[in-house]
Amino acid sequence: HIHFSFMLCVTAICILFASCKSEEIGSPVITSVRMYNASPLDTLMSVGNANTDTIWSGRTGKYVVIIGHNLQNALSIKFDGVAATFNNSLFAPNNVVVPIPDIVFSTIDTTKLYKLEYLTSTGSTTFSFKLGPAAPKISAISDVFANPGDSVYIYGTNLVLVQNFSYGGVPITSYKSNLYGTALGFIMPNPAPTSGEVSLTTKTGSSNLKILALPTITSISNENPSAGDSVYVYGTYLKGIQSFTFAGTSITSFVSSANGSSVRFKVPALTTQSGPVSITTAFGSTSTIYNVNTQTYQQDGVIMNFEGGWSFNGMEGWWGAAGGAVNKSANDPFGWLTKTTAFDGALGTNNTLFPFLNQGIMNAGDGNSWGGTGTNLKANQWMPTANLSDPVDNWAVKLEISIPAAKAWNGISLCFETYVGGYVYRYEPWQVSTSSTVAYSTKGWVTLTIPFSSFRAKDAKLGVGMGASISTLKDLVGPTANTGFRIYCMNFGTGKSATGFYGAFDNIRIVKIK
Repeated sequence: HIHFSFMLCVTAICILFASCKSEEIGSPVITSVRMYNASPLDTLMSVGNANTDTIWSGRTGKYVVIIGHNLQNALSIKFDGVAATFNNSLFAPNNVVVPIPDIVFSTIDTTKLYKLEYLTSTGSTTFSFKLGPAAPKISAISDVFANPGDSVYIYGTNLVLVQNFSYGGVPITSYKSNLYGTALGFIMPNPAPTSGEVSLTTKTGSSNLKILALPTITSISNENPSAGDSVYVYGTYLKGIQSFTFAGTSITSFVSSANGSSVRFKVPALTTQSGPVSITTAFGSTSTIYNVNTQTYQQDGVIMNFEGGWSFNGMEGWWGAAGGAVNKSANDPFGWLTKTTAFDGALGTNNTLFPFLNQGIMNAGDGNSWGGTGTNLKANQWMPTANLSDPVDNWAVKLEISIPAAKAWNGISLCFETYVGGYVYRYEPWQVSTSSTVAYSTKGWVTLTIPFSSFRAKDAKLGVGMGASISTLKDLVGPTANTGFRIYCMNFGTGKSATGFYGAFDNIRIVKIK
């Protein structure tokens, strides 16, 4: 009996001791949250006061220190309802270091926003911690010309946790953010507003953007067309056009694409003057910084227009093309064509002289830059020497090119190279991917734009024109900006080319594009 009574006493004491120990640890208490930086640079992030604490954003992956009591033996730590990963062995009773989890704010339970939840084996607590997205910013509208009922998107950042949204003064009550808050979609109301502002208020701030569709011109399908040719001007917001000129000639008949990304017109009779393309809409105006209808030697950067045969603006190097061993035949690979020549119908309308290159199928490795598979164009002044310090992206080589459908081109690289530096631009529009090609042709004459930054050095492994870009304009045109130009064919493939190359060129010019 004495033994049994003793055992009961020991058991009771143990239970009482465990109970006291549990009571001694108690439930967790959080007093503050700090950024985990070396003292004294650590930053106070929260003291748990929802009225005075700062909102923190963009902190995913950063470590914070949670300070309080009874914080050991954590079972779960959640920020805005999203669980963090942690290692209990690194925790102390009064502070723990934990990384902020990756929080996708478009998917969270909004009732748990700005809350830090802490669970241990002895209890739990919540703490006000304003961790959320930054204030929203609207940067663009997908289509200000959308019709009622069309899907429209606004683009920007932190377009989540939306509280109020209006478009042109009309409240939008149904909308959806994409996963990371970079787009917000809605249905265009009826009637569709065409002025005013897009206004957005989220949990963290507000943003407004004026409904404005300033037109822009990014490219022109053919900058030196003949009368009757169809030409496309590409850009943005090319709708509601009030006036349209091409090299000073008024264009009165044109068709804009449904989304305003292009406008098509048939070229009327043009004068010999050159000038920009200018378009004015209800929202504003835009003009190209370069001129079109540039078909006269040294007019607006033209260095070679091939008129006059062997004159100063003609072609030099015809002999090189004729004497090559790759395609030696009774007919010169390079020749002169005008609109009266038999082949001209396939190449498209061109009322001036121009050269064409007729290169047959090439074996692997065939081609060179000094003749036989191309031509050399005599040296001319490419730009004023005062511009040699300009950024390399500001200048481009432009020319018209025509490749008929009956002679669709595949597998031969058309190379462009100056007489300086060995930098080459490889024109390979038939190359769809590293393993796929599609034969290429043009619909008549089109403008090819080659930014100077696209000329590249030879790479030891990848080959000609596949290395580093030029660093300065002098790398391409030399210290005086006076150089010649080579156009030639090469087969960089491992077998015979799929086709030969038959195409024509005209109006080579140097243009400032920025």
